[in-house]
Amino acid sequence: MRITGISTHVVGTPWRNLTYVLVHTDEGLTGVGETRMLGRTDALIGYLREAEANHIAGSDPFAVEDLVRRMKYGDFGRAGEIVMSGIAVVEMACWDIKGKALGVPVWQLLGGKVTDRVKAYANGWYTTERTPDAYHKAARAVVERGYRALKIDPFGTGHFELDRPATRDAVALIEAVRDAIGPDTELMLEMHGRFSPATAVRLARELAPYDPAWLEEPVPPENVDALRKVAEKVDMPIATGERVHDRIEFRELFASRAVDIIQPDVGHIGGILEARKLAATAETHYVLVAPHNVGGSVLTAASLQLAACTPNFKILEHFNDFADAEIKKVVKGAPQVDPVDGCFPVSHAPGLGVEFDVEAAAEFPQQRARFDLWAEGWEKRAPKDSR
Repeated sequence: MRITGISTHVVGTPWRNLTYVLVHTDEGLTGVGETRMLGRTDALIGYLREAEANHIAGSDPFAVEDLVRRMKYGDFGRAGEIVMSGIAVVEMACWDIKGKALGVPVWQLLGGKVTDRVKAYANGWYTTERTPDAYHKAARAVVERGYRALKIDPFGTGHFELDRPATRDAVALIEAVRDAIGPDTELMLEMHGRFSPATAVRLARELAPYDPAWLEEPVPPENVDALRKVAEKVDMPIATGERVHDRIEFRELFASRAVDIIQPDVGHIGGILEARKLAATAETHYVLVAPHNVGGSVLTAASLQLAACTPNFKILEHFNDFADAEIKKVVKGAPQVDPVDGCFPVSHAPGLGVEFDVEAAAEFPQQRARFDLWAEGWEKRAPKDSR
């Protein structure tokens, strides 16, 4: 079997574009991969066009390691976000083909499953008025849908510092959310990598009474020493890694002992097998894995293949139940969270277990998407669930 070519399809929303890649073969099998770029979609498509000519066309889709190696190192450059994301969408499509050809799910090809249920946490649910009452109502709706974990960034437009009025507002929001969800639901605290160590430590201590399950990206991800400074001064797990695009670059994080939970994005770190290798390394450091996952349903399906076969897997982020829910229809067989226990059931369907609907995708053309965390009122402008 040989790859004859690829086709790219961009599904657009006002704040993000999702890029889907179909990998076609000479035996009629087609696989699908997905990634989500913020402001770099055209650059990704340009890279994929060159990679198709230089590396992808004519390759054996079963030889995943060889294809990844050539895409990553074959042009004698240093792979960054765009290259690693391009590798990811092609790599996961090859796994999809391989699973379909053999009639087994991808997790079966990676060593077999260690769980039948994968816990999910909700994100994207707080695109509402920034008041305690509104957040209380929104959080209550999340748990009523079955979720037993959710994440929130309550810090508005804070950057490096957060003044006292904004801090009081953030504490009030978290207090309202904790009251709404009760003591047994996990509450992840997101900082989006934008505070100084001193500010992050102060905020973590003020929010500690509300029992956050983790503190995510408290400082910019480029400085491991700054992260270690925070980790040494707060008494809660530290999570980071969504903006690290090569598993080799996690080495310093592990060595620093500044992280308890890593958050690789399967769509940015080179795909399923690259993420599985990283998870195995994390296991040797007693670090848990909770992938970043704010893409669409194909990326969720790929992340679930990783989850099913990874002993140190903690939880999977889920976004599309609360924002851009209408784009779910572009993927047939999209994974669904069980409203009884807030978990994804592990699929036994061949490959990734999903199919991309090209005609449905055409209803959502690429947009000039923009996500500005520090723009006033961005939460209100973010798209709400259309149901």
